[in-house]
Amino acid sequence: MRTDTPQAIRLSDYRPPAFLIDEVALTFDLHPTATRVTARLQVRRNREHSEPLRFNGERLKPISVAIDGRVLSDGERTIDDEGLTIPSAPDAFVLETEVEIDPENNKALEGLYMSGGRFCTQCEAEGFRKITFWPDRPDVLSRFTVRVEADRSFRHLLSNGNLIEQGELEGGRHYAVWNDPFLKPSYLFALVAGELDVLEDSLVTMTGRTVELKIFVDPGMAPRAAYAMDALKRSMRWDEEAFGREYDLDLFMIVAVRDFNFGAMENKGLNIFNSSLLLADPATATDADFERIESVVAHEYFHNWTGDRITCRDWFQLCLKEGLTVFRDQSFSADMRGHAVQRIKDVKALRARQFAEDQGPLAHPVRPSSYLKIDNFYTATIYEKGAEIIRMLKILLGAEAFRAGMDLYFERWDGHATTVEAFIKCFEEASGSDLSHFFAWYEQAGTPRVSLESQYDEAAKTLTLNFAQETPPTPGQPVKQALPIPIAFGLLDGEGRPLRFEHDGEPQDETVIVLDQPQASITLTGVDRFPVISALRGFSAPVVLTTDLEPKDKYVLLAADPDLFNRWEAGQELARDLILRRAAGSPDEVNEERYADALGRALSDQSADPAFKALMLALPSEPDLALVMSPADPQAIHEARDALRTRLSVHLESQLRELHNGLQDLGEFSPDAEGAGRRALRNAALDLLLANPRSDNAAYAHGHFEAAGNMTDAMAGLSALMQVGGEAFGQALADFYERWTSEPLVIDKWFAVQARDPSETAIGRVMGLTAHPAFDTKNPNRLRALVSTFANFNPARFHDPSGAGYRFLADQILAVDRFNPMIAARLVDPLGGWRRYKPELGALMRAELERIAATAGLSKNVYELATRALAQDAQD
Repeated sequence: MRTDTPQAIRLSDYRPPAFLIDEVALTFDLHPTATRVTARLQVRRNREHSEPLRFNGERLKPISVAIDGRVLSDGERTIDDEGLTIPSAPDAFVLETEVEIDPENNKALEGLYMSGGRFCTQCEAEGFRKITFWPDRPDVLSRFTVRVEADRSFRHLLSNGNLIEQGELEGGRHYAVWNDPFLKPSYLFALVAGELDVLEDSLVTMTGRTVELKIFVDPGMAPRAAYAMDALKRSMRWDEEAFGREYDLDLFMIVAVRDFNFGAMENKGLNIFNSSLLLADPATATDADFERIESVVAHEYFHNWTGDRITCRDWFQLCLKEGLTVFRDQSFSADMRGHAVQRIKDVKALRARQFAEDQGPLAHPVRPSSYLKIDNFYTATIYEKGAEIIRMLKILLGAEAFRAGMDLYFERWDGHATTVEAFIKCFEEASGSDLSHFFAWYEQAGTPRVSLESQYDEAAKTLTLNFAQETPPTPGQPVKQALPIPIAFGLLDGEGRPLRFEHDGEPQDETVIVLDQPQASITLTGVDRFPVISALRGFSAPVVLTTDLEPKDKYVLLAADPDLFNRWEAGQELARDLILRRAAGSPDEVNEERYADALGRALSDQSADPAFKALMLALPSEPDLALVMSPADPQAIHEARDALRTRLSVHLESQLRELHNGLQDLGEFSPDAEGAGRRALRNAALDLLLANPRSDNAAYAHGHFEAAGNMTDAMAGLSALMQVGGEAFGQALADFYERWTSEPLVIDKWFAVQARDPSETAIGRVMGLTAHPAFDTKNPNRLRALVSTFANFNPARFHDPSGAGYRFLADQILAVDRFNPMIAARLVDPLGGWRRYKPELGALMRAELERIAATAGLSKNVYELATRALAQDAQD
């Protein structure tokens, strides 16, 4: 059992660094098991600090430490498992250190490690301390010059910035020297060395500068980086147009690696990507892969200004770079893919991940106040809710004032590490607004609940809207304050026609009110007919909204709301209510048929985007439904949702077949929004069609699978056959594996589709797959494909009443924690919501968390999340 208790790091304890490093020269003598790292640092004491020098350093084999050329004796410096201490360091000096590290055996994939026979780094958040002694915090900004020496077999030697020198060395070795002219924190340092192919292009910036663009990939894979290159060029151009931000170096590089804990990393001028988020062609990647690549390439590029040129003062300010950059990449994707469709997808992701986080013991503010391991706060709250806060800021201020605030932020804080307060201050100054109340969105955890009730006075032609807000208690924050919540809304009449109204004396079709008190009422005048209220249009705030709308009103919104998000939302609410009624034992078959009729009419709308129709066809997911059922019963939800799917499938059978047959890709594959939307609708029709138990559906799905001309359709066919199960599914799996066995990213999909299998044999299948020759626990992609997919996206089987799913996950967490604590910790979350489930399930989940927390030698990463999930004050 663990006997030591890690100490929390607190925002309130922040102090500026005692020592600063203006310039650093690093030399890497690369060797797989014995890399020598020599660091020459120009160090100066920071103002009035008088404490000893203390630099971080972990898993380093020290060779020497010298100040101004004099090697220090053991009595003049101390080296322990966590770093270097020099008690009597002068105020300004040159510190020279030499250490040895072992990249090949670094299975945590932090610092410098080997992946596929190549050297690679990952330094965010605290990986640089595993490379050399350094004050490993984001508010120490330095200019880096890096010399890399290696055997000639490591053909490309890459680091941040500009290549200023390269050449040959004796003994079949060579070198390259890189200089980054921009100040950066150590977490943005990057190094890659190995045999790689490169795809090259260029872009002329808005001021006429030519920037070289290079994407480095596995040999033979350069053609699969073409879409990523296209996305990069579009994102660079978009950032110039939307935010006035031009790229600053003469070279921008991306490298794809197979073994990577993150999706991608924004290292200045040298982004490192998980290959799953960079490589794509129609044969091996789905439309979802193309879309994700487009988004992530843009996200990491946008970090050049929101994260690199301006970084965060400390890790509590993580949302300052991540939430802001997610907002920017979502805005880019909306321009590329369609605003309504993108908004729906973004909100679905927010609800699935962040709303669930807010309802559990791991709830935390967008800017946390304490942590044990910062790795555990790369969460949906920091990213997705952080982006929603920026979106609300733009709604409240208007586009023009928002842009002025961003321009001021870039001007004032370029080259600095700063805080959320400083960011918000820029918008206050640019707009003349008082945003002090708005700042509570950063400091208060939880998802606000907003209620809306209305009264219509037919004689006076007035409509009174009564709003109320409440945020449930979260761990450490039992009492909540009211937040400023922008609520966009409009009105329709009973036939779905827009209704004009007057608000504040102005005729309007749509308006935004700000609910900033626990309760508030407004009265609209000039409302000529009985209204149907379309509230929270575009999901204008990250809240849960309940209204007094009747089902008949929601059908009006489903049929005619000009706000496509609310049209989709109405359909989701109707479906959710039907599923939950059936799960509670009171099915409403009359309204299930009515819903099927309405859905059929929506599918017949020739003016609607196919991608939007595909979203309309998808019922609320089982995890989403579990968030609104108390206590959650995953088995009942699964059965009720399947029953509604079957009813819809039978009711819409001819329409679904017509859609499927009429949307075949007859021309050349294109990953653009139009082509992807057509395939999305065709495959959504197939998926729902397979819920019909007709005997010929297996043959229908098999025909789709066999005829697939791209990976999108192949995976849709395989998923459809999963619903059929039995021999048809087994044979398709065997054929798929045999065809793609040499393609790791495709085999990840093969594992993932089996992890989603809802049949009663799924647990045994998943457990068996961990012994498959192609399964590698040390590869994060493969682990996520099987274990994380099973725990997060197969609730019916993960929550098996026997507890076998929970035991399996706990076993995997403990096994992975021995060598990669960061990845192990990310597997804890599915157990963390144990209080939301039926008591008998919750008890089994809690028991596994207790087993995890009591394990000897547990990492800080897993210990923090397991103990927070068990804490008594996490109860609602």
